[in-house]
Amino acid sequence: MPSRTTRREALNPDVYLELLRQALPIPPRTEADNERLIELLSGIDERESQTAEEAAFAELLAIVIEDFENRHYSLPPVPPHLAIRALMEDRGLQHKDIAGVVGNKGLTTEIIAGRRKISKAVAKRLSSHLSVPVELFL
Repeated sequence: MPSRTTRREALNPDVYLELLRQALPIPPRTEADNERLIELLSGIDERESQTAEEAAFAELLAIVIEDFENRHYSLPPVPPHLAIRALMEDRGLQHKDIAGVVGNKGLTTEIIAGRRKISKAVAKRLSSHLSVPVELFL
């Protein structure tokens, strides 16, 4: 995960502590626990403006919710050639759009058909070009 370099406003510890007391954001163990945290996060996100404390609390909730969902709703691995096809379809890309990144039309055809593996170098270029994790192609 990329590190964040944005400056954060100074938090009032008493206000932040009160948010924690009201919500008791313990890591969820059940779907009901997770739904409760999602509702809290949605309530904060729907506000037109947030205090620095609410923004920091929303970030904490998002991390806790994401962790729960990653552990309980992991997606099955997708073969790299199917991932490329799905990304191309989703983004309206054509064979020629990917061929420039892969290096040539023939290799692109072989990769998309699933007949050739994707090299690490090509995976890195695809990852960068499509703004997705390189692991998707390896």
